[in-house]
Amino acid sequence: MTTLPGFSHQRPPLWAAVPVAIFPVVAASLVGSAVTVPQIAGWYAALAKPPFNPPNWIFAPVWTVLFAMMALAVFRVLRVPVGTPGRRRALVVYHLQLLLNVGWSFAFFGANSPAAGLAVILPLIVLILATIAAFKPLDRLSANLLWPYLAWVGFATALNASIWWLNG
Repeated sequence: MTTLPGFSHQRPPLWAAVPVAIFPVVAASLVGSAVTVPQIAGWYAALAKPPFNPPNWIFAPVWTVLFAMMALAVFRVLRVPVGTPGRRRALVVYHLQLLLNVGWSFAFFGANSPAAGLAVILPLIVLILATIAAFKPLDRLSANLLWPYLAWVGFATALNASIWWLNG
């Protein structure tokens, strides 16, 4: 069997992959919540919203499931052997989209700006698609675990745009 130059068949140890997969997702969740929750009862409650706006209680369980699926997806990619072509790029794109995910909370809720939220969520969709594309050749299940996340962010984009339109 021949190996590519610089390609290692070594898989990262389980004990290392678990926290590297979980910590960024938990951090994103906590930081996003810290910016979002204080705005729910005041600023967000006062906004005009479209008829398809879900009740506030639905967001926490949906995001919990989506973040768990993201953590599992990235965990599986982290367990792909180091040096596998595309692995590093996939992890970079994944973490960039996670940063934009948090950035949306700061833009929409932190800045009280649906327009700023749109400016962040549109590139977020592009990066989620790029993450799915980057994960697919490495681990098909990891890529598929991100489709519900993309669907929810697509819904959130429609909601964000509607709130911007109704309140602009």
